[in-house]
Amino acid sequence: MLNSLITKIVRREFARSMKFEEGGNPQLLPGDAMPRLLYLHIPFCEKLCPYCSFHRLPFREALGRDYFAALRKEIRMYWERGYVFRGLYVGGGTPTIMIEELEETLACARDCFPLQEISVETNPNHLTDNNLAALKRAGVSRLSVGIQSFDNGLLKAMDRYDKYGSGEAIAARMRNTLGNFATLNADMIFNFPSQDLKVLDRDLDVLLGLELDQITYYPLMVSDSTRQSVSNTLGPVDYGREETLYRQIVKRLTPIYSFSSAWCFSRRQNTAIIDEYIVDYDEYAGLGSGAIGYLHGACYANTFDIGSYIERINRGELPLWASRNFNRKEKMRYDFLMKLFATKLNLKDLQKKYHGGLYRNLWPDILAFFLLGGLRYQTCPEPAEGACLHLTPRGHYLWVIMMREFFIAVNNFRDYCRNGVTIL
Repeated sequence: MLNSLITKIVRREFARSMKFEEGGNPQLLPGDAMPRLLYLHIPFCEKLCPYCSFHRLPFREALGRDYFAALRKEIRMYWERGYVFRGLYVGGGTPTIMIEELEETLACARDCFPLQEISVETNPNHLTDNNLAALKRAGVSRLSVGIQSFDNGLLKAMDRYDKYGSGEAIAARMRNTLGNFATLNADMIFNFPSQDLKVLDRDLDVLLGLELDQITYYPLMVSDSTRQSVSNTLGPVDYGREETLYRQIVKRLTPIYSFSSAWCFSRRQNTAIIDEYIVDYDEYAGLGSGAIGYLHGACYANTFDIGSYIERINRGELPLWASRNFNRKEKMRYDFLMKLFATKLNLKDLQKKYHGGLYRNLWPDILAFFLLGGLRYQTCPEPAEGACLHLTPRGHYLWVIMMREFFIAVNNFRDYCRNGVTIL
């Protein structure tokens, strides 16, 4: 009951915060020396999964080549405006769908920026010798593979079995890929309607047997537009069982893995990039059609119309479509959410960033999570670091709820943006 109430409150707040100012003339302020994350969106897939709300469309080679060429031009636009990116995350869609174009695009980004880490998403069928060699040449340090589940029944229901093979075949591909990159991550999903504890435990058995560097276990996040298709293919989503499944994941993984975020588990500490949203970087730029970024306290989105994106880039224009300027309190809340997603928030750092006023603005939020048993206060071992807020075991799941609703709000915004857009 309490989790349902938290979900309703958080959903309402994120829906409000994702109301962007459509049209007008969104502006990109000049860059500076602040290190940021660069996100590149590749919207093409060989086949569309029924539960996915990300901006994606069926792959067409000619359109893909035009798109990658435009994306490289957009990268140079940010370089010309003085931005400095230390990390690069490539998501989709399926970023490796045109591996030679992706390799050229990563080389372009490395030429423009002092990148220290590159993370790329892919699918199991793209774990070929040719693709892995290209990604290593391109300097990829983290490869994240979208698996979702090793259960053949679930893979068939998700229409992934024929595309990517059986759970056994996918596990073999992962085993063969391990060691090629500094971090090999498995992207998994829990709380599928037909996924009970037995199915989940079988997936966890496979993961623990593989001894991967990192495992990201997302809750099923269903936007308004995909709710019916998910219900038709997989069954109705029940958030009431979500915490039980999450607790089992934590129980099975944490003896060997450490929390990098509330839903990311790593064998090594200080694994840098864990997903496309902010943990180690305060801001990120979103490039590509439908990409969302957060720069200078403003959240913005590029046009979702692929044709318009390419045309505007080729005219030398940034393809900005909508934006929302956050006020001071909203910026604090955003940092509060994202930093604690990584399980710890340094109070001294956040006070310094906002020149004081943290407690005055966020005391209701902080107090509420203390009363819910989600936070604990701890003095850092080094006196200079001050004090930190840490997520408790209860807090880890509260932040799963928070981030699940954040992603759903973003996906609903994507759906709104795509409404009426003609895809070439």
